[in-house]
Amino acid sequence: MQKPNINTEKLQKVLANLGHGSRREIEALIEAKKISVDGKIATLGDRIDIRTQPKVRINGNLITIRPKDKDVCRVLAYYKPEGEICSKNDPEGRATVFTNLPKLKNSRWINIGRLDINTSGLLLFTTDGELANRLMHPRNEVEREYQVRVFGEVTDQQVYQLKKGVQLEDGPASFKSISSQGGAGLNKWFNVVITEGRNREVRRMWEAVGVQVSRLLRVRYGNISLPKWLSRGTWTELDLGSVNYLRGLVGLATEEKSFLSVDQQKKPAKRISAKRPTVNFKSNKA
Repeated sequence: MQKPNINTEKLQKVLANLGHGSRREIEALIEAKKISVDGKIATLGDRIDIRTQPKVRINGNLITIRPKDKDVCRVLAYYKPEGEICSKNDPEGRATVFTNLPKLKNSRWINIGRLDINTSGLLLFTTDGELANRLMHPRNEVEREYQVRVFGEVTDQQVYQLKKGVQLEDGPASFKSISSQGGAGLNKWFNVVITEGRNREVRRMWEAVGVQVSRLLRVRYGNISLPKWLSRGTWTELDLGSVNYLRGLVGLATEEKSFLSVDQQKKPAKRISAKRPTVNFKSNKA
């Protein structure tokens, strides 16, 4: 058997690294004959040399291919306000989370998961598609923590059922943890943790036990918490240690370079939690 050229990589790996889907999703597109390389329909097993800048198209759209060694893995923490959607373009003209992000050259921001239009809080972005895909994949069980305000009384039986598991239309789901945070009148607050991140999962779980969610705020992804000093609609860049924490969480090699300067890396850390790693941020308004 002929050995592959050491300068080539599997097509699905290259496209996954660029944020065009998981490797399995890319493989499905290849099998559906929706990807071409230099004018030829791609097949499973194809490898490409990105140094030659091959013309790769997905569904007829030309994809920018760039050498990986020119990239620095960057991660932003963004405070998403209610009313923004997690798509780059919207036919209805609604505001999107990408509008306030810093502009990039020869790269793009990839959102790590989504928050629906009525949900606010922490949303991570990265320039590394493989990192995004792994952090979102259910098998890695990365924790997402939310503050939930619900309307009306919540019984011990309902809380027990949410921890034990409820049946949704796309399968069973349960909270890894749920704790009461008090509240005033009929408005009650809870903190909940999930590890999958399915579409509107937190809201649908509460609805499954007959409880209405009136506000939802994501406060943590993995061990990266939403900084209390970050304003809605603004972003902050994670330092090298925080980026490598996320990469290590899903089995990716550590990065040696950071977009932040040496001085920015040495700034005093802001404490997140006594049980969580210290995270440095570069604060910015888009």
